[in-house]
Amino acid sequence: MKRRRAIEVVEWLTGTLLAVIGLAGGFAVGSAFVALLIVLDLIPRLVQLTKAYLRSGVFESAILGGALYWCCADQFGWILGWPDGFLLIPAVFHGVFVGMFAAALTEVLNVLPILSKKLRLKPYLFSLLMAMVLGKVAGSLIDWLWFQL
Repeated sequence: MKRRRAIEVVEWLTGTLLAVIGLAGGFAVGSAFVALLIVLDLIPRLVQLTKAYLRSGVFESAILGGALYWCCADQFGWILGWPDGFLLIPAVFHGVFVGMFAAALTEVLNVLPILSKKLRLKPYLFSLLMAMVLGKVAGSLIDWLWFQL
C-alpha cells in the first residue's frame, strides 16, 4: 500500500512539475511576443496609418483574441473543417499580419548600420546582414524539411 501511495505522489509531482514548466514556457513566449509588439510599435503604428484612433482597443483585442484562439486551436487540435475556398479568409488576415510584422521589423533593422558604426563594425556590415539572412533561411529550411515533413 505504501508503494502504491509513493507512486501516486511521484505521478502527482511529475504532473505538477510539467504544468509549471508549461506555464513558465507559455509566459516566456507570450511576454517575448508582447515585448516584440511593443518594441516594434506595431499596434500604435497601425492605428496611426488607418486613422482609427478611437478604435485602438479593437486592434489590441483582435491581436489578443487571435493569439488566444490559435493557442487553443493548436493545444486542443481544433480543425476548422471549412471548404478550401473559405480558408482563404483566415489566410488573408494571417498574411496581412505577417506582412505588417515584417514591415515593422524592416523599420527596426535601420538600427543595424548605427550599431555597426558605434561598434566599429562598418566594414563587416554586409557580412553581418548576410549572416542574419542565411541564418534565417537555414532555420526556416531546417524547420520545414526536418520537422514539418
